[in-house]
Amino acid sequence: MKILVTGAAGFIGSHAAEKLHQEGLEVIGADNFSGYYDVALKERNAEVLRDKGIPVHKIDLREVQEYEALEPDFDFIIHFAAQPGISASSSFQDYFSNNVLATQNLLEFARKNKNLKHFFNIATSSIYGLEATFPETIAPKPASWYGVTKLTGEQLVLAESRSGKLKASSLRLFSVYGPRERPEKLYTKLIACAFKDEKFPIFKGSEKHLRSFTYVGDIVDGIYKAVEKYQDLDGEIINLGAEEEHKTGEGIALVEELLGKKIQLEVVPRRAGDQYRTLANIQKAKKILGYEPKTSFREGLQKQITWYMENFL
Repeated sequence: MKILVTGAAGFIGSHAAEKLHQEGLEVIGADNFSGYYDVALKERNAEVLRDKGIPVHKIDLREVQEYEALEPDFDFIIHFAAQPGISASSSFQDYFSNNVLATQNLLEFARKNKNLKHFFNIATSSIYGLEATFPETIAPKPASWYGVTKLTGEQLVLAESRSGKLKASSLRLFSVYGPRERPEKLYTKLIACAFKDEKFPIFKGSEKHLRSFTYVGDIVDGIYKAVEKYQDLDGEIINLGAEEEHKTGEGIALVEELLGKKIQLEVVPRRAGDQYRTLANIQKAKKILGYEPKTSFREGLQKQITWYMENFL
């Protein structure tokens, strides 16, 4: 089986590519190596994959001509590539072009793959809106450009399924953390501030936000289970995340405990569109996929700290 993983040089995409390769599947990666954050970090992830025999092509999914680097002979496509997060430095055009236009271009490429069995869209809990505690049947209420454009991309994918053009589904991920987490994300930035003796910028009130922080290894296990069960997933939306929830302040305190060091905080203005609660409702994933996250919050954060120390100190 041959799988195309887009966004393969990113945080979750690189872990998923590794997992699928370890399970004996032929994995081809694609990434545009955007400058949203330090490209050297993406190059490092790509090099890890290449050392394992996983090729990673530099392809901008927004540019139709760049697809010529790929042979349309894939059995599966897993679409991670996106403009991520809620960032004041990203314009609406950034979100639209990366999350909508690129997805539509990829779908057009997908139709050229005669033996394609399934197209997996990787979505986000941000689709639900300011509170994400619901089953997949609830009407989405995204409150950010990120959430709106990811919902649009998801619907483009599911429209292919409804029209019978492709077998497709969407996996909505919840608050993923762990090794290779992007540098501007909560825990990588927090750990970096601790070691650099810098103040950690915390959005006003966010220490009380509730999150179902999910270890990346549990997420990619769920994605692999979805690949195994693809025949049962056409047209489906499935939440993948952890059932425990923790306040952001609890996570900060746990990192301080594991490091044996107090981290200075600097309160900055609230961020529009930021979710105040996520709690993954994974009953459907349990029933259909046999999905069961296993990594404790403490264990996952310790693994992330160890990764940071091995790679940046």
